[in-house]
Amino acid sequence: MNQTPVRHALVTGCSSGIGETVCLTLLAQGWKVTGLARREVSFPHANFSGISLDITDTAKLTALLETLPAVDALIHAAGMMKAAPLGQLDTQASAALWQLHIGVAEVLADRLVDKMPDGGRIVLLGSRTSAGVAGRSQYVATKSAMIGMARSWAAELAPRGITVNIVAPGATQTPMLDNPQRKSSPPKLPPIGRFIQPQEVADLICYLLTPSAAAITGQQLVICGGASL
Repeated sequence: MNQTPVRHALVTGCSSGIGETVCLTLLAQGWKVTGLARREVSFPHANFSGISLDITDTAKLTALLETLPAVDALIHAAGMMKAAPLGQLDTQASAALWQLHIGVAEVLADRLVDKMPDGGRIVLLGSRTSAGVAGRSQYVATKSAMIGMARSWAAELAPRGITVNIVAPGATQTPMLDNPQRKSSPPKLPPIGRFIQPQEVADLICYLLTPSAAAITGQQLVICGGASL
């Protein structure tokens, strides 16, 4: 009797927050998961392989990707928040945000797409703020650019059945929520009266990896707790 092959996902930002929750959810669903993070991560699961790497180092990331086996799904969940009003912008912060959110996504997709089977999945972690928020222009610029990039990839890869989508949460209960680098633009509680939970975001990401989501591509799916209303 033929067994269904174990699907393999590559997840960035696996050391905490949404990335960690995605990894644990996929492992519980029977996936093999390779997780990338700056610090060493080790989940007690036979199907998990954690790799400590600064993914913003393009040369090191590219070299690693060359050694990886084929992946059925790519989830780029690593992110950072830096907020500042006009008149106080830090150009180095802009470069760091762009490299992590856009540059790394480009390298990952570019190096892995030829290894990805037809019907594969790419999910990028965006933000509800992509349409614009006062005091967060540097962060917002990267998340806004991500939409056009993902839609372009979706159009290219549709003939292969590979979907590309963005899951864009609002204020989510992760360590990033308390990051002192966002003190000039603190998070606001959504109308539902609580912050979004990482599991809620992870569950939507994982749904996009299922056969039922095969017709969803080129979309930004927002989880905002009513904040966009």
